[in-house]
Amino acid sequence: MRDMGTRRPLRSSILVVVLVTLVFASAALTALVEKAGNDLLVEVRQADARRLRQEAFSALEVTVAVLEDFRQADNGLHSPSEGWADPLAWAGWSPGEGRKVEVAFKDESGKIPVAKADLTTLTNLFEAWQMQPSDAEKLADVIEGWMLSSYVYSTTVAPDYGSATIPYAEPQRPLRSYTELAAIAYAKDVFFDENGLPNGYFWRFVDDVSLFKYPQPNVNTANPDVLAAVGQYGDSQSQHLQDYLQGAGQYAQLGQQWFQDPTTVAAVAGVGGNAGAFATTISALRVNITVREGRSSYRLSAVLAPQGGATINQTAATNATAAASTSSTAATTSVTSTAQPTSTATTAQTAAAASQSINYPYTVLEMLEEDDIPQPPPPVTPKP
Repeated sequence: MRDMGTRRPLRSSILVVVLVTLVFASAALTALVEKAGNDLLVEVRQADARRLRQEAFSALEVTVAVLEDFRQADNGLHSPSEGWADPLAWAGWSPGEGRKVEVAFKDESGKIPVAKADLTTLTNLFEAWQMQPSDAEKLADVIEGWMLSSYVYSTTVAPDYGSATIPYAEPQRPLRSYTELAAIAYAKDVFFDENGLPNGYFWRFVDDVSLFKYPQPNVNTANPDVLAAVGQYGDSQSQHLQDYLQGAGQYAQLGQQWFQDPTTVAAVAGVGGNAGAFATTISALRVNITVREGRSSYRLSAVLAPQGGATINQTAATNATAAASTSSTAATTSVTSTAQPTSTATTAQTAAAASQSINYPYTVLEMLEEDDIPQPPPPVTPKP
């Protein structure tokens, strides 16, 4: 009987060990299944993206072809009201079975080009936001001081970037990104909240100012802020222009229209304002393409500039002597090198030469795909 008594605790201990082992094994198996499921989802998403990506670029090429037809026929692109708002339907193109393709446009040249935004224009813009004149001038002042070489500040602001924890200096060239505003004295307090996140003023600036370079904004797609800042148009004048473009109010019988010359702009707007400060053609057009198949989707965003249109703001080297020395060294190296070109280099050179022989009608200023495409909230008008 004593033998039976001593075996029971032993068997109980073994049973506990087995149960604990099963628990750990179950947990490990569950974690493994979850990880495998996540990995599988990633693989499926990447496979879907590869399939839908080709469809997106096909839709982009069709869109470019339609845009070029209208550009040649109308001596430039003015507004989607011309008839190219749905380019795929116009071309009679349809995606593969089970897929849906959406094309949307945003005229980047309807904004104020940052390289052309002087102190007066920026001050007018911020006053159009219902800022106090002194605050508007101060904000314009710090932005101009950030972008221009040898700039003399016109307000009481005196940025001391050299005294920062990590010292830096004004780059003295146009903004390259909107988040650059976070580095500008006073501007960072206006465009970002206490947590460092973009606020309503930030998104309004994004909606009004472009980072691309072109002479004048397109009046056909300019919003009231841009009309006020560049053309000094009041609310009633801006409403007249919008009514003409949308075929509303006294222009309801005409339907949607678009401006083709400053004279018509001045006639519609009425007395006052500066119609000559605007262009009537598109210099930089953002094309947003979304391909859907079931629950899968793929997004593509490209900014296209027609011949003679917008360009990217470029900055010369800050140290011209060093740049020239580097360039000279590189040139000498290329001349004296005896190494034979690789097959990859040869292929690249052949492709480059071939691309130069193609008379492509647009320059791609920007190309973003999927997660690289920013998704800002809709612009919110801040309270004055």
